[in-house]
Amino acid sequence: MDLLADFYEQVTGVAINRLHPGEYAELRTPGGVLAITSQRKLDARTPGAATPAAKRSLIVDFRVEDVDRERARLGPIVRRFVLEPTDQPWGNRAMLFRDPDGNLVNVFHPIRR
Repeated sequence: MDLLADFYEQVTGVAINRLHPGEYAELRTPGGVLAITSQRKLDARTPGAATPAAKRSLIVDFRVEDVDRERARLGPIVRRFVLEPTDQPWGNRAMLFRDPDGNLVNVFHPIRR
């Protein structure tokens, strides 16, 4: 849980609210809340509902002002980029990488054409 919280705090530059240190944290943005909970806390209420690092179908999206600038800033933080900054046919400039649990993180900005 702490590894994920630290990762998203570094990626977004937004301070994580660690409501229950080591158990539950929230990343609050104007667009939503990313909740991060420990396996122990989740299993206490819903045993077996989730398996860490086994979910590879989730994509967490973050809209930014400049994808290329974020790529340069995240270079030392992200181990491997799945997709370098690229113009997508649907009108976004985007890059993809994985968080410590293997979930995809999409950093994007709409392109004006």
